[in-house]
Amino acid sequence: MRKDNSEFKTAFLSEAGTFINNKDYFAFIELDDIACWVVAHGLDSDREVESAEMAVRSILGNIMNNPTMSRMKIKKYVQEAHKLLQEESHRVRLKASLALIVTNYTKMIWAVAGNAKLYHFRNGRLNFKSKDQSLAQLMADEEEIPESQIEEHEERHNLLNYLGKPYDFKPIVSKKYPLTDGDVMVLSTPGLWEGVNSVEMLDTIQEAKEPEEVVDTLEDVLLSKQKPIVNNYTAATIFVNKTYKEDPKKKIRIIKRIIVALVIFALIGGGAIVYQVRAAAKKAESVASMIEQEKNGDVFVQDGDYPKALKEYSDARNAAVRIKDLVHMKLIGKKYRITQLIVDGDTAFKDGDYTKALSKYEKAQKEVQGRKDFNAKELDEKVNKSKSLIQISNWMKEGDIKFEKQDYAGAKSTYEKARKAATAASFTSGEEKIKAKLDETEEKMSSIEKEKRQLDGEKLEKKGDKSYASQDFKKAIESYATAQEVYQEIGMLEKVLSMERKITKAEEKLNPVPKEGAVPEADSGAQPNGSVASGNTEQAAEKGGK
Repeated sequence: MRKDNSEFKTAFLSEAGTFINNKDYFAFIELDDIACWVVAHGLDSDREVESAEMAVRSILGNIMNNPTMSRMKIKKYVQEAHKLLQEESHRVRLKASLALIVTNYTKMIWAVAGNAKLYHFRNGRLNFKSKDQSLAQLMADEEEIPESQIEEHEERHNLLNYLGKPYDFKPIVSKKYPLTDGDVMVLSTPGLWEGVNSVEMLDTIQEAKEPEEVVDTLEDVLLSKQKPIVNNYTAATIFVNKTYKEDPKKKIRIIKRIIVALVIFALIGGGAIVYQVRAAAKKAESVASMIEQEKNGDVFVQDGDYPKALKEYSDARNAAVRIKDLVHMKLIGKKYRITQLIVDGDTAFKDGDYTKALSKYEKAQKEVQGRKDFNAKELDEKVNKSKSLIQISNWMKEGDIKFEKQDYAGAKSTYEKARKAATAASFTSGEEKIKAKLDETEEKMSSIEKEKRQLDGEKLEKKGDKSYASQDFKKAIESYATAQEVYQEIGMLEKVLSMERKITKAEEKLNPVPKEGAVPEADSGAQPNGSVASGNTEQAAEKGGK
């Protein structure tokens, strides 16, 4: 285990400077036999996609899946990161500078694309620094300007090569370089190296005991110059305190193994060739299958059949995994992810979970910005409809709360608003539910109104009874008649008949029918003792009535 028998210490910082966004990115991994440090600086203006982070993650992902100290493979990993930026350039062209170190804890390989740099210090001096791919570097190589002027030359940002370049991308990849105990390496983006020169770096390293001290001091030196504009800056320092010591006899063993392998190959070479041919044929078949499945997925997406598209993309991605095609793994993987979000959104929408559906649709909406292989307009419609249905659901809940609090008028108003929105959104099932709630609310309101009117009728009836008792028959009739109208209005027919009887009785009292042979009340005043006669007449009438 090389890592356990060596000691590499890392510290880094990455800041936005005087800008809001930091387009720099640094990350590293330390595996058992391989370690890799990558720093990148985004050169584009895209605010949605971080090109530096995308490039770094692509390279580290390849290193993790297939650790290597092969120059050819490392160059391939850088080229795949470059191709990934090209494929993801939807709104603007994604561009980045990059520098990396790969080591087996004994030797290292470094690579550069653009103007990120590696500084290597050994025995208290600058051992070397990587060349960048700017016009200023080219001018220095042709001895038009001194090497020391590159960091300040106006053409230092005029790059001849970078990740995301439209054509002819050629990164610099070094040969294997032996490491020694005590080596110090600094990876830097332009924001740092154009403000801190190699002499200042060397002074900082000589005074520091830990890599954290180096990066902190480098930042202090940069900021102490008080420039009005400070670009994004990143510095990563690696202290090689102890390298892995290889067994000197290992080379002899390796040579012996190679000789044995050559002999075996000579003996069974024919079989090996047949195997390779079959393997190549199988791989070609997998590639063809992957491409066909991806195309099928694209067709289903255009047709709006996302479940079928999801299956095709899943199969295509699995084929890419089998043939270890990392570029297609990422590209198809993104199509799969977008399709999965849409399928999840559709499922949640169908289940009535519109909040979850909206969340899925909005994530997919963000992913498809600038892409032409997905129907952005259809996705916008899904987002808008989800928002409408969420609003309708909220109004329904609001109406339910008002209903529970017996604010039936408020509930009715809210339900009507929800029903109107449901009709506009063609939300048929929701419209039916809202109609049922409206019917229930109106029934409650009608019941309450009936009870209220019944109370009004009963009050009028009691008022009539009181007037009748005080022999004010005229007012009694008026109260009974009004009460009768109220009872008639709310359909209380028995009460209507009851009022009719009371009205008739009061009218009889108001306009009594004289008894046959009785002296009219108008002539009683002409008789002597008229008051007595009048009283007798009333008594007689009363008895007659009884």
